[in-house]
Amino acid sequence: MYDVIVIGAGTAGMTAGIYARRAGKTVLIIEEKNYGGQIINTPEVENYPGISKVSGFIFANNLYNQTRELGAEFKFEEVIKIQNNSGYKVVVTNKTKYQGKTVIIATGAKNRPLEVNNEDKLTGAGVSYCATCDGAFFRGKDVAVVGGGNTALEDALFLSDYCNLVYVVHRRNEFRGEKGLTDILKEKGNVKFVFDSVVKSIKGEQSVEGLEILNVKKNTLSEIKVQGAFIAIGQMPDNEKFSDMVELDGKGYIKADETCTTNTEGVFVAGDCRTKQVRQLTTAASDGAVAALAACSYINKINQ
Repeated sequence: MYDVIVIGAGTAGMTAGIYARRAGKTVLIIEEKNYGGQIINTPEVENYPGISKVSGFIFANNLYNQTRELGAEFKFEEVIKIQNNSGYKVVVTNKTKYQGKTVIIATGAKNRPLEVNNEDKLTGAGVSYCATCDGAFFRGKDVAVVGGGNTALEDALFLSDYCNLVYVVHRRNEFRGEKGLTDILKEKGNVKFVFDSVVKSIKGEQSVEGLEILNVKKNTLSEIKVQGAFIAIGQMPDNEKFSDMVELDGKGYIKADETCTTNTEGVFVAGDCRTKQVRQLTTAASDGAVAALAACSYINKINQ
């Protein structure tokens, strides 16, 4: 029986592990894939307080080592569901079951697909959701980044060092990302902005050959020839497996306020998988701390 079981080993989940261990609680962190979450693919983090610049990989690795050194256990298994069992929770994985007095769901979010023709077929054959993972394969080629937030702009900047030409396709007439990133991209001679436009389909049989683009203002179609399409239009939660345990909103996020408390006693939520306005590295860490302290307070209360 663990005091706290954390589902997810991203920034929120590992921060929760740190705070729960420092409060003297036993902690198990269960992660389906690799620790670190989305930040591990970011080449440079420059907006985390107290750290002027660090790679996402180093940040995640330091957080993992810190969490382990404090005594949190890690299991790399897929969580299937959470069950209530008269006073404690049972977390069912693809390998076994674990018992916990509390559970913190910190599963983050996954990349949102465009949902256009050939996207699934050509994923891995020119369609990618991770520029830092796959960018080097497109050295000297023409590519497109689809999106207008910080991730899209960071991807375009990264790709501009490898690729011949980088299109940035965005549905609005200005980017949502940081102005500083936009200004840097404007100075790049091999980056071209395609505003007021959406991708209607991805062209190619065996690999990406181009994108069919709809200008939403002019209602006209055109095609750009590219060998790679990097999709960066945001993320979506993967919380359906928890829907019988916690309440979800219309977009699938777990309902919780700033206390990170769900509608189920003993179940808390932290990070990008919960309802919130801002999803950043700093808010993930904040959520992890808040959720862990709430879980510890709950445990202390039921142990009285």
